[in-house]
Amino acid sequence: MPTIRDRRSFTRDLPPLADADADAIERFLDAAWAERGLAQATLSAYRSDLQALARQRPGLLGLERDALFECLAQRARQGYSPRSTARLLSCLHAFYAHAVRVGLRKEDPGALLQPPTLPRLLPKALSEAQVAALLAAPDLASATGVRDRAMLELMYACGLRVSELVGLPGTAVNLRQGVLRVTGKGGRERLVPLGEESRHWLERYLREARPVLLAGVRTPGAVTAMFVNADGGVPSRQAFWAWVKRYAALAGIDPGKISPHGLRHSFATHLLNHGADLRALQLLLGHSSLSTTQIYTLVARDRLRNLHAQHHPRA
Repeated sequence: MPTIRDRRSFTRDLPPLADADADAIERFLDAAWAERGLAQATLSAYRSDLQALARQRPGLLGLERDALFECLAQRARQGYSPRSTARLLSCLHAFYAHAVRVGLRKEDPGALLQPPTLPRLLPKALSEAQVAALLAAPDLASATGVRDRAMLELMYACGLRVSELVGLPGTAVNLRQGVLRVTGKGGRERLVPLGEESRHWLERYLREARPVLLAGVRTPGAVTAMFVNADGGVPSRQAFWAWVKRYAALAGIDPGKISPHGLRHSFATHLLNHGADLRALQLLLGHSSLSTTQIYTLVARDRLRNLHAQHHPRA
């Protein structure tokens, strides 16, 4: 199987992107953003997939089913994961459906292509004791430690995605009412209660740590993000993930048992374990479909065991 380096070399040796393909891709992405409200991360992934395909098979709008099938088969031979291939196929369906809708093609050449079978990946949730240890790991003697504690508390209390957490504007929180306004995938907004602990740490961060972090910034009033670095910039998702891994190590948590969304998954699992309604959990997580939320029922084993012990006549 080719290595990652082999695949990168293969991509690097491909011809440059044709103007017609570049134009078709950008027109599709503009329409996808305007009509479907896709998140920037999804649009970036679609752009990357379509540009890679166009470099291998120039003339995207003229490709037929056999060419797409061979491209997917080639990806499998090169060692791409089924999940990556499924994402590409979803992107192709959207791209050609748009082309048909605007009259650039008569039919979708990928309509009959079936996505690969994907393994069902269960979210990795921490125990309540592990979460408590992780939240207590930051050094509160520093401004960055107070910031990190506030971020961890907020992510766990509100079930935020990493992108939602680092992208929070300062106007998103109403401390008096104890709610957070979150803009999630597709620009969908939701209101999430803060809880006393996360509100305490957020107030402490805003009162004590944020002014210190912005002390060296020439115009601190112009910084609108909730969470900031010492240079006035916004923490990236990658930086926050590195912090979580470091704090997990300090808390004695196996890095293999935590993911970038570990606190979000723990939020959902612990709520179910304590009797939360699945529909309410869907609203808190910002899922557009209840089927997405239902996967947490497979993880919330403690609650299921307790329900069985409480209600089954032979328990």
